[in-house]
Amino acid sequence: MSHALTLYRLQQTDTRLDQVQTRLREIGNSLENNPALRAAREQVQTSDSARTQAEKTLREAELNAQSKRIKLETAESNLYGGRIHNPKELQDLQSDVAALKRQLAPLEDGQLEAMLAVETAQEKNAQSQAALRQVEATVINQNSLLKGEKSTLEHERDRLIAERSANTATLPADTLQLYETLRQKKRGLAVARVTENTCGACGNELTPTQAQAARQAGQFVHCASCGRIIFSN
Repeated sequence: MSHALTLYRLQQTDTRLDQVQTRLREIGNSLENNPALRAAREQVQTSDSARTQAEKTLREAELNAQSKRIKLETAESNLYGGRIHNPKELQDLQSDVAALKRQLAPLEDGQLEAMLAVETAQEKNAQSQAALRQVEATVINQNSLLKGEKSTLEHERDRLIAERSANTATLPADTLQLYETLRQKKRGLAVARVTENTCGACGNELTPTQAQAARQAGQFVHCASCGRIIFSN
């Protein structure tokens, strides 16, 4: 087998190996850091915080309203309990009761608003929790499929690595070094196949002499445009 053919087969192996390793990295990222799952969890955290804050606001509103009710009940008890007979004191108590009722009204309105806010926050929290469970179920199914694909690709990767080792073992050191250098410079593609007398990588048209030379087994021909090794069988 000519070294040019071996290099071409090595290039095919490396191209597929690059694709497999890229996909394995993508699968690894998906398994470890799923964007949909992360977003759903963040939404639950946000709704949890909103619910907690709404419940805190409600407790404060309830305490404020309760405190004012106790004062009002005490004032009304004094006013209507029959223990106070002084007209001036009774008049003052009537004023206090009226003032306390005016103060209590907005507090009770605030308490009602806080209760409605808690209900809304709890509903949104429940919705986000349900959405998270749905995403988790979807991710579990996706992960099962991804893990199956990962296993298949890992077996293919191992086979490709073995093929690569078999090919490189038959190449002289300087030839392999030339190939590796071109791979680094040419974004992974060191060897291009001739297709209809053109370079399969850049599309440069070959002269008849170049095309004939590319078919010779004993020499390497480089594309005059992109510099890659060109191969023709």
